Amino acid sequence: MANEKSLGLMELVAIALGGMVGGGIFSILGISVSMIGAYTPTAIVAGGVIAFFAAYSYVKLGVYYKDEGATYAFYKLTFPHSEFRSSLIGWWVIFGYISTLSLYSYTFASYALSSSSYADSEWARKALAGGLLFLFTVINLWSVKGMGKLEDIMVYSKLVILIVISFTLANHSKVSLPTLISSEKDFHLLSILIVSSVTFVAYEGFQLVINAVNEMENPDKNIPRAIYTAIFLAVLIYLIISIGAIVAIPFQEIIENKEYALASGAEHVLGHLGAELVILGAVLATCSAVSGTLFGSSRQLAEVARDGYFPKIIAKKHREIPVYSIIFMSSLAFILIALGSLEMVLEFGSITFLIVSLLMAFANFKMRQKTRSHGLLSLIGILVLFLSTALILYYDFTTKREQFFFILILYAILTIGAWYFARRNKHS
Repeated sequence: MANEKSLGLMELVAIALGGMVGGGIFSILGISVSMIGAYTPTAIVAGGVIAFFAAYSYVKLGVYYKDEGATYAFYKLTFPHSEFRSSLIGWWVIFGYISTLSLYSYTFASYALSSSSYADSEWARKALAGGLLFLFTVINLWSVKGMGKLEDIMVYSKLVILIVISFTLANHSKVSLPTLISSEKDFHLLSILIVSSVTFVAYEGFQLVINAVNEMENPDKNIPRAIYTAIFLAVLIYLIISIGAIVAIPFQEIIENKEYALASGAEHVLGHLGAELVILGAVLATCSAVSGTLFGSSRQLAEVARDGYFPKIIAKKHREIPVYSIIFMSSLAFILIALGSLEMVLEFGSITFLIVSLLMAFANFKMRQKTRSHGLLSLIGILVLFLSTALILYYDFTTKREQFFFILILYAILTIGAWYFARRNKHS
């Protein structure tokens, strides 16, 4: 019989869905419509397919290892004799989470200010994003129990509001989706695949289920059920919201106000009350994502630091709370916000999680006999994730050369940091 702390399937689906349905749909909509217009829903489905292939390896490794360290632990256990590989995956995973913290915080600020005179002020957004990070840093440092209760309220409230927004927009449609698609002059499959790769960060978060492996009922069955169910529901929610938005809001308006496209469009379609509802949904979604991501990723950072791949002080805890880890992550997230744009943070996050998922697929292929994975399916996953990563890099190199080199510099810094700590560990 399960104890009181056991997590059942419904709770596990909520954890994964809460991690995925954060600021993603609010931040990717404007960018997607500006690139492929009416084909945005197609890119969302394609992104879900990529997420499935990424999840396949996580599920197989999660069931086999049953380690709450998830990504970092899986790679370390698969390649136990490589200090550098363990350090590198640790650094990339942690900075991937830092980029999502930046994305969610910036999206929160964009929507929170969308109806004010500071709606188009870049620095006002960045300052408010920093304020949000500070608030949830204090909450996470203050009480795990208090954070957990707040998270439950935000997750379930945001899902209800998102569903209401979606169907309300669809009921106020000005044109049908087939009409929009038929009016598109060009169809470029490559562009759709690029968008599905660029916006992959909207599906990041399903692996949070594995962090709760020690507190769940029947992990062999519930890990795959929870993750695949959550991805399906996330695709469905994103699909409904995107269709509702593009049939009700003029494309030009979505593109011009892409940082807060849904709020701007809803005000014209549904009036002031509609805009306020969208803003409330965005605020709850992003707050929930910031809180959950900071909570889970700070504990993973503490584990990586405990192994010597970050400064040891980061691993220290007070009342079982990784104080320095929480402060470290929120501080670096704010620095990333200050240095980069929404698109840069979005693409850096997507590239990082695609690369990390690719490495997980490679680890799973190596362990396929023990994880009982289908060899061909594992190879297809490696190919899909590799091509998705290559498409983002190709897009940036051909259209945003400066951003491309900025992201490469970030990866170079992360790789040097990982190499330094791996070398120090080896010699000590």
